[in-house]
Amino acid sequence: MDPLSLTTLLTAAAMAGWVDAVVGGGGLLLLPALLVAAPGVPVATALGTNKLAAIFGTSTAAVTYARRTKLDWAVAGPSAGLAVVTAGLGAALAGAVPAGAYRPVLLVVLVSVAVFVLTRPRLGVLVLPERRTRARVAVAVAVAGLGIALYDGLIGPGTGTFLVLAFTALVGADFLHASAMAKVVNAGTNLGALVVFAATGHVWWLLGAAMAVCNVAGAALGARMAVRRGAGFVRVVLLVVVLALVGKLGYDQWVAG
Repeated sequence: MDPLSLTTLLTAAAMAGWVDAVVGGGGLLLLPALLVAAPGVPVATALGTNKLAAIFGTSTAAVTYARRTKLDWAVAGPSAGLAVVTAGLGAALAGAVPAGAYRPVLLVVLVSVAVFVLTRPRLGVLVLPERRTRARVAVAVAVAGLGIALYDGLIGPGTGTFLVLAFTALVGADFLHASAMAKVVNAGTNLGALVVFAATGHVWWLLGAAMAVCNVAGAALGARMAVRRGAGFVRVVLLVVVLALVGKLGYDQWVAG
C-alpha cells in the first residue's frame, strides 16, 4: 500500500474513532476508506479489518464512559452478552445477502429517525425514568443484542447510532448515557464479528493494528468531549451522522448502483 493511501486510512481510523465514541457511525468513514485504498479487497476482509480497529476504539470509549458516567449495566450487560453471539452469526452470513437488499429499508428507517429527532427537540436531552419499566428493558435488550447486533455483523455502519436511538426511545436514557451504553454493546458486537472474520481469514492484522492505534486516540478524545459537553452536543452529532448515512446510502442506491 502506498504512503498516501496508508495515511488516508490512518486519518480515517482516527476520525471514525471520534465519531463512534460520540454517537456511532464511524464505519461510514472507515469502510469506504478501506475499499478505496485497497481496490478489489473482498468485502468480508474489509469488514474484518474494520472490526479489528473498531473493537479497540469502542472498548476505549466504553471504559472512558464507565469512569466518568453512571452506566445502566442491567441494560448494557445482557445486551452486550447477546451481541457477541448474534454479531458472530451476522458475520458468518456476511456477503450472503447483497447490500442492495438492505439499502431501501435502511433509507426509510434513517429518514424516519432524522424526522423523529428533529421534531422532538427534547428527545434525549433529559432522562425519562418513567420509561424504564421491566418490559421496556427486556425489549431494549432484545433490540440491541439481537436485531442491531445481527445488522452489525452483516453490514456494520451506523450500528452505534441505532443503539443510541434504541436506548433513548425505549428506556428513556438521555443521549449521553445512551451513547455510553451503546459503546459497551458495540464492543460486544465487534468482538463477536471479529472472532468469525479472523477464523475465516478475513482480517489484515498489521494494517488493522495500525488503524486500531489511531482509532483508540480518536475514541478517547470523542468520549471525553461527549461527557464534557453533554447530551445536547451528542444530539447535534447524532443528526449529522444520520444525515450523512442517508446521503451515503442514497448515493449507493441511486448513483453508484
